[in-house]
Amino acid sequence: MYHPGPPRFTSVGESVELAPRHPDPEATYRWSITDAPAASDAELGDDPVEHLAPDAPGTYTVELETERATHELTVRAFPDERRDVRVSCPRFAFPEELDAVDAVSVVSTFNEWVPGRDHAVREEGAYVFETRLPPGEYDARFLPDHEFAEGVTVPFEVEGPGRPRVHLTGTVDGDAATVEARASANPESELDDGEVDVEFYVDDRDEAALEVEGRRAELDLSGESVRVHAVAVGERYSVADTVTLGADGVTRPNDPPEWVDDAVIYEIFVRQFAGERVDTTFSEIERRLPYLEELGVDCLWLTPVLESPTRHGYHTTDYFDTADDLGSRAEFESLVAACHDRGMKLVFDLVINHSSEDHPYFQMAAAGTPDYRDWYVWADGAAETYFNWERIPNFDYDTLAVRRFLLDVVEEWASVVDGFRCDVAWGVPHGFWKEVRERVKAEDESFLLLDETVPRDPQYHEAEFDMHYDTDFYETLLDVGEGEKSASAVLDGLEAAQRAGFPESARHMRYVENHDEDRYRDRCGRGALKAAAAATLTAPGVPMVYYGQERGMTDYRGPMAWRDGDDALTDFHRSLIELRNEHRVLRRGDLARVEWEAVDGSDDVVAFARETDEERVAVVLNFGATPADVRVEATLGPDLLSGETPEGPVTVDSVRVFPVR
Repeated sequence: MYHPGPPRFTSVGESVELAPRHPDPEATYRWSITDAPAASDAELGDDPVEHLAPDAPGTYTVELETERATHELTVRAFPDERRDVRVSCPRFAFPEELDAVDAVSVVSTFNEWVPGRDHAVREEGAYVFETRLPPGEYDARFLPDHEFAEGVTVPFEVEGPGRPRVHLTGTVDGDAATVEARASANPESELDDGEVDVEFYVDDRDEAALEVEGRRAELDLSGESVRVHAVAVGERYSVADTVTLGADGVTRPNDPPEWVDDAVIYEIFVRQFAGERVDTTFSEIERRLPYLEELGVDCLWLTPVLESPTRHGYHTTDYFDTADDLGSRAEFESLVAACHDRGMKLVFDLVINHSSEDHPYFQMAAAGTPDYRDWYVWADGAAETYFNWERIPNFDYDTLAVRRFLLDVVEEWASVVDGFRCDVAWGVPHGFWKEVRERVKAEDESFLLLDETVPRDPQYHEAEFDMHYDTDFYETLLDVGEGEKSASAVLDGLEAAQRAGFPESARHMRYVENHDEDRYRDRCGRGALKAAAAATLTAPGVPMVYYGQERGMTDYRGPMAWRDGDDALTDFHRSLIELRNEHRVLRRGDLARVEWEAVDGSDDVVAFARETDEERVAVVLNFGATPADVRVEATLGPDLLSGETPEGPVTVDSVRVFPVR
């Protein structure tokens, strides 16, 4: 019951959280290392939640002793991936006199954006920060006197290879089972696919012996279900993949729900959706479902609907009741049912990295109540928060009572909705998300898990999330729309997931704006918005439309523009969604290249193809303010949007979609 789950894969220099599942705050748990590489001096303490920091590459076996049983967990540590890094920020970059700055801290993804944790050193002409980091792109923000708002952001890159990928398939014939791995090197690797190794592991909760030869493993099921995990190993290690083999055949627990590939998501910033003069409630949203149905979307994501003192809802004060101003739980469930009646899914915004400072548990913790003090993370007497989010203190996941409470929250709402969009997913331990996934998928395999991890990280796909914010594609579309990059960068943006090491089974939510970002139209103009929206709706991935995007709104959290919106832009979105819904190739087709050329040499134009065994289409996008003539090296049929048959160069306002004959 308390087994900590699947094997863990990490590298020297990183740590692995170890926690019992189904935690009982009153129970006793003890961790120990029973096997480790000869060069390791790693140790574990006496807490129920521990953090193993491998100090030598190799395989570690850790043991969890509980009152009922003893469980083993395999931890495979690969060589240290980190490189020495030196980042500097010019002293003149700060907006205040340097003599008034007592200290400069540095925040980024590598320290979870916590001000005051890491400090820069003052050198002649600059503040300098040195550390060790894995290869990748980073933004470091230098904070004078730890003030986030006054900080200066310095982008930098740690050079090095990307991650390979692995994909498992299996067969079952009686008690005999076979697992085969398809491994591929990173597109920027110096290795060929054939030079990538594969390591297989049986889940510690199962019993089976593997006979491995190259990329193939055989095992005897003996009537039992067995989970087999594998990692590809090149210059770095991959995200692990998993298959489950049993009497019922083979399943892939890391795969997303089948319906996701066909979905169009619509995000509603809840309290503004009914418009300027009407209070938004669940009932008012339900009354407007015909609009969304006719728009063609089939998955609604609602920003938080639980009790909160804020209009955006991300400061939760009651995790088990809906907000009074939005309506009762019964009215919320009526909205969910109404969505289902129209063939729509409803995704719930799950906010469990932090609570509001007005939550009674934090108030008692801050006042020193012993039973609640350990519910939150404290440093120098103050509650830890990310960025400048001073009113939303972070939960302490090393406390079993916190884990138990938040697992109860997950179970409370998972039975009501069709998925979770998980806020600040990067702030919650990997082990917790792995437990959440197994819990919700055991009850409903079609349940969706979408992570907000900014920037996106492939490690969150390893037995955790189905779909991820595509931060790379968002930034690319923004750069193109603002003229910082050529439109051809769209192709690089679409291929970034493979370079980042995301597995084949990962799905990516593609968007041009959301409730945390400025409106694309406000930054880039109407013409660029049309092209960017068309890109999300015709390219691979799962498109998301932010409420009011289709109405041409420029206020990122303003009242929905029902009366004074852009009707032509709404029709444009509607026609593209309809086209996507009608043509499977636009939902599930592979990305392919097509030769194209702008007649006037414009950098605002790009083209790509989508293809299946049955169909191939060419998509041509124009981010410019005026129409562009484009030559496409293919035999094209009538435009699927306008019905016009091309003759010679095609004129593109924002988007054209042609069948390729």
